[in-house]
Amino acid sequence: MMPAPLNQSKMTKPNPKIEAFKAAFPYSLPVMVGYVVLGIAFGIILTGKGFSWWLAPVMGLLIYAGSMQFVAVDLLSAVFNPFQIIIMTLTVNARHLFYGISMLDKFRSMGTKKPYMIFSLTDETYSLLCSAVPPKQADENWFYFFISLLDQIYWITGCTIGAIGGSFLHYDTTGIDFAMTALFIVIMVEQWESTSNHLPVITGIIVSIMNLILFGPKNFIIPSMVVIFLALVLFPKKFKSEISS
Repeated sequence: MMPAPLNQSKMTKPNPKIEAFKAAFPYSLPVMVGYVVLGIAFGIILTGKGFSWWLAPVMGLLIYAGSMQFVAVDLLSAVFNPFQIIIMTLTVNARHLFYGISMLDKFRSMGTKKPYMIFSLTDETYSLLCSAVPPKQADENWFYFFISLLDQIYWITGCTIGAIGGSFLHYDTTGIDFAMTALFIVIMVEQWESTSNHLPVITGIIVSIMNLILFGPKNFIIPSMVVIFLALVLFPKKFKSEISS
């Protein structure tokens, strides 16, 4: 008796979760470069202040706020002032309020992954979530989840390497923080090339320059985010990106 033929469709059907990871990884590579470099810088600075190396990966795991972690090094070294810490945290991370609002629809169907997606919404991850497009065979929610997870893994890895290395060696980290700026430029260029609608990038540049002139380099980010957010809310169709063929 001949065995029943195997169902070829079941054998060849791709796993949406695996496909989501495979698709998310290439998108995360630019962030990997920037996060590892900046994480190393953070680890070196932290241990240079006399803290134990293991504190770097712990902060990367539980706090996961690049710019605020750098600020936290000085705050931990100074006299404990909870009011100063609260004000500083709100000032440094206020822009994330606008990130979260714009992600409400995208995170609505995340289920149990939603709390982590909110926690892991950094600047670079936000940029990727706005520009990255999952392939049809990949699960969309897992695709965005893996982007967020990979980004945090890169950050923790960089923090750990820098902290361990900084415990034994001394580095000159002058200019290393420019990696963050370079990372944003790479993401912007990639988004420009992948879409036919360049209005979001053009608007962001013009609004940022205008607010930079009006409010100065230390105070222009929040006003820029407010104007851009209002533009997205008032004119959503004009800012909707279409993937170029």
